[in-house]
Amino acid sequence: MSSDARHILVVSHTGRSDSLEAAVQVVAQLLEAGAVPVLQRDEREEICAAGHAPEHLAILHEDVSPADLELVIVLGGDGTILRAAEIVRGFSAPILGVNLGHVGFLAESERDDLAEAVHRVIARDYLVEERMTLSVRVKRGTEVVYQTWALNEATVEKASRERMLEVVIEVDGRPLSSFGCDGVVVSTPTGSTAYSFSAGGPVIWPSVEAITLVPLSAHALFARPIVVGPDSSLAVEVLKRTDALGVLWCDGRRTHDLEPGARVVVRRSSLPVRLARLHDSPFTDRLVKKFHLPVTGWRGPTARD
Repeated sequence: MSSDARHILVVSHTGRSDSLEAAVQVVAQLLEAGAVPVLQRDEREEICAAGHAPEHLAILHEDVSPADLELVIVLGGDGTILRAAEIVRGFSAPILGVNLGHVGFLAESERDDLAEAVHRVIARDYLVEERMTLSVRVKRGTEVVYQTWALNEATVEKASRERMLEVVIEVDGRPLSSFGCDGVVVSTPTGSTAYSFSAGGPVIWPSVEAITLVPLSAHALFARPIVVGPDSSLAVEVLKRTDALGVLWCDGRRTHDLEPGARVVVRRSSLPVRLARLHDSPFTDRLVKKFHLPVTGWRGPTARD
């Protein structure tokens, strides 16, 4: 392929008919504009099986390296966007989400704006916003036995429904509290509207660099959500008081079993996720729109403000 070709990765939830149709539409529009659509092999096969087999489609890792991608267009909900972030982790291509799911906080556009979104991509008419991510390590003593990352959250949960998990929480190398619980969610500002939000954590604006910790159904007097600075480290240790097992989940995608004595250390990662933005709209407006918040009666700021 030409060295100056524009490679656009299309990631979709092709198991859904609306996502499949959207993927076919995006591929056709990219081809018409002279760009090279790139698909993962399994998604290409699903499109072909549905009777749509456009020519000139490149396969990621076979025809095109992730390093050569200009941008990623994601068709689906936040889960599909998290999958795309995993695919291009460590590379510079920004991610543009088109929401085909429900709430969809990470997506930039809705299904009705799909053609316009692709047009903006072709025109390179978008901004790139960097979102902080988490570095996650599991330690046994001094040995790191597993390491991964998270854009939304890292969650330590009990492995079996009938057994409570006993944990101790640590901030910057100092113990804070110990309690029994269903789990603990450690999240980024991006993840503050995901699992952390459902667990009663605060909503944090994306421009704020912070890490939150939210206990899940804790049996303790002091088990409130906490917010620490981006340079702090948080640790959740599974105690040996019982033989209850835990499990680590990162973004609901990557998992690792935790035995008593395992220690999960979370801190800011040096590698952010890059999101493409078509609109420079305030996060406040996004909250109002996604949660259908009542704002009737608002009269706006006065001249004095």
